Amino acid sequence: MGRIIGHTLRYILLAAIAVLMVGPFLWMVAASLMDPQDMFRIPPRWIPDRIDLRNYSAIMEVLPLGILLLNSFTIAVTATIGQLLSCTLAAYAFARMEFRGNTTIYFILLATMMIPAQVTMIPTFLIMRAIGLIDTLYALIVPAFFGGAFGTFLMRQFFTSIPKDLEDAARMDGCGRFRILWSIYLPLSRPALATLGLFTFMTYWNDLLGPVIYLTSAEKATLTMGLASLQSGTMLARYDLLMAGSVLSVLPILLLLIVGQQWFVKGVATTGLKV
Repeated sequence: MGRIIGHTLRYILLAAIAVLMVGPFLWMVAASLMDPQDMFRIPPRWIPDRIDLRNYSAIMEVLPLGILLLNSFTIAVTATIGQLLSCTLAAYAFARMEFRGNTTIYFILLATMMIPAQVTMIPTFLIMRAIGLIDTLYALIVPAFFGGAFGTFLMRQFFTSIPKDLEDAARMDGCGRFRILWSIYLPLSRPALATLGLFTFMTYWNDLLGPVIYLTSAEKATLTMGLASLQSGTMLARYDLLMAGSVLSVLPILLLLIVGQQWFVKGVATTGLKV
């Protein structure tokens, strides 16, 4: 009896936490379908009296949504490819190649995760300005092709869990480093690749500080910059448009999570088992 009560209380607690997590998202969706005067009623309305799609058509008139989405997709997709490529190569080197200072260099790389982004913000901006990448999408894309501590750590943890006997067998068949990586490690590392890809895409898709620092032209603005503009100037009271834009911003990440949920959960569960 006590065990049943314990499980019941556990499920009630989990359900309450789920409501707290999902509640704001559901209200955002509902608010995007409401008139502005209905959004802040007390008690709040979770189901609109009348579904109104005018907010979605209005935001397309207020913002150049096509350009904003195109720029955001270009940055997020290209940066994700760069992170997957560079972090995979670095992770394979740390996991399977023996060279002097391997462990030391790896832990120095991990230590960079403790450096706040604000510390490197100004030096990075000066570098981008010196090479002429200010007000270009390359300022946000190029750094992704030089790896990252988190992505390298994630992929290395997964690579070390793959039996080395597979690599030894491939070497006996005459395979080189890149052939082993391409034919053995990458197919077995799909969960880790999906996890890193989702994290990276979400980071660059939701990034606001980077575009604000490096982009100045309206035709190069991203979706996050467009949504931020709805909270300033004459758009201060247009929370209806902001909710509609936020729903559009969340949809790509939600679709990616639904499509790659199985690989994502497996990647998070397995990459931290071995240090």
